[in-house]
Order: sequence, then C-alpha cells, then structure tokens
Amino acid sequence: MPQDQPHAGLQTAEQNTGLAAAFGAFVTWGFLPLYFHWIGPEVSPWEILDHRIVWTAILLGVGVLATGRAQRVAAVFTNARLLLPLVVTALLVCTNWGTFIWAVVHHRVVETSLGYYINPLLNVALGFVFLGERLRPLQWLAVAIAAAGVLFMIVAYGTVPWVSLILAGCFGCYGLIRKQLEVDSVTGLLTETLLLAPLALASLGWFYVHGQASFLIAGPQTDLLLIGAGVLTIVPFVLFAAGARRLRLGTIGLIQYLTPTLHFLTGVYLFGEPFSQAEIVTFGCIWLGLAVYTIDILRVAQRRPATA
Repeated sequence: MPQDQPHAGLQTAEQNTGLAAAFGAFVTWGFLPLYFHWIGPEVSPWEILDHRIVWTAILLGVGVLATGRAQRVAAVFTNARLLLPLVVTALLVCTNWGTFIWAVVHHRVVETSLGYYINPLLNVALGFVFLGERLRPLQWLAVAIAAAGVLFMIVAYGTVPWVSLILAGCFGCYGLIRKQLEVDSVTGLLTETLLLAPLALASLGWFYVHGQASFLIAGPQTDLLLIGAGVLTIVPFVLFAAGARRLRLGTIGLIQYLTPTLHFLTGVYLFGEPFSQAEIVTFGCIWLGLAVYTIDILRVAQRRPATA
C-alpha cells in the first residue's frame, strides 16, 4: 500500500547501511595481516601487541568521554559481577591478538585463516555444551566434518594447528562469556583494554630498558603505524556493531567468511606461504562443513519473517 512505501524505503536504507558497515568491518579485519606485515620485522610482535592495547584504550577512552559514556565504564569497575568475567575476556582477547600478530610476523597467515574458518562452527558447539542450545541435524553434520578435518591433520600428519586452535578457541570463549554479560560492546572493549594497559605499559618499559623498543626510535612511519594499530582495532569494531544492529544474524554469519578468505589469499598468494597436503584436506573439510552450515542458515532464514 502507498502508506507502507516510506517505511519500506527506510528499512531498505537501513539494510544497505548495515551491509556497507559489515562489509567494511570484515574487509578491514581481512587486511590486518598486510598491515602488521607493513610495520616490518624489525618491530617485535609483542611490542606491536602492546601498542595495539594502549592506543585502543586511549583512543576509545577519548571517544567514550566525548560521548558522555564514561559512567558506564566506571560502573563496571565497581561491579565485581561484571568486572571479573571481563578480566577473563581481557586475557582471551590479549591471547587472540598476540597469537595473530605473532603468526603474521612468522609467516603463518594461512593458519590464522583456518582458525577463523573454524570459529563459526566452534561457536555452535560451545552453544550446545555451555548454553544448552539444540543443534539441528545439519549443524551436527557441519561440526562433525570440521572436527574430522582437524583430527585428520593431527593423526595422519602429526601436526597440531595450534595457531588456528588458539585463535578459534579464544575468540569462541570470548564470545561465549560476553554473550552472557549485560555490558555493551564499547564499554566492554574499553574495560578490557584498560585492564590490559598496565601490563602493556610495563612490557613497553622492558623494551626501552633493553634497547629493543621501536616507538619514537625507528622513525615517524613506524610510530604512525603502531598508533594506527589502535585505530584499526576500533574502526572495524564500530562498523561491525553498526552492521549487527541492522542485519540478521544469518547475514552477518555469511559475510564473516570474508575475513578468513582474505587471510587465506594473502598468505598463499601475497606472502607465498606453503599450502601442504595436510592443509588441503583439512581446509577442504572445514569448507565443506561451512557449506553445510551455510545451507542450514539459509533454510532457517527462509522460514522466518524479516524483523524490523
């Protein structure tokens, strides 16, 4: 009816904005290996991690103060029921970031892509184990195929894809805990980086004492790139939040494959990393599992009416 047209147009505009924001977030995350590679091998991956934590806390803190949301963060620090789980998520995100940066610096980007391909299927398994979520038959099949792929690499070749498993495990457990906390995403991330900041600053102090620091020493380009690590943490995070508010979870679930795909292409074609027979089989199983999982998402989405 004519009176419904403005509403439909507004909804379409919101969806287009959501799609643009989500694509922007996942593409930005997809190009992070190139960015950390650009910083250069002369900078320790742990110094890069320190700066990512510190500058994320500083820049996000400025944004929170400017938008009048500082009270939310202060409230978290006075509530042990919220603060203690966020200490755990802070350690998880620190481990995830540190492993990822280390993997990029040591030319193991293909392994990072495997980790983020595994993650959606691991989330399904974690929901079943810890939240009592029921799995549909296709979800069971997808998880089983992915698990078989990882098990094949371990048994047949004696290789444990520990980088992939750490990344997937940390990110999956992080999401599991944060899903159950009544803390908005910005407040949560700022709290986590503020908790980690003293450790990061102490680590930076160690680098300076031992003459191994790069910030303010290696040159202005390196300085800007290290500060930019904080910017490239916040920007896709904000874009993702904007996209998630406007899109179905199933749509976000499909777009998220962009990130590990870009990691995979970067590792194989730009960095020339080897792609072994074991990885071919394992990736094949993961991709097949994701295909089954995607089919299940689309089938469920077709049955459910669109929500405003």
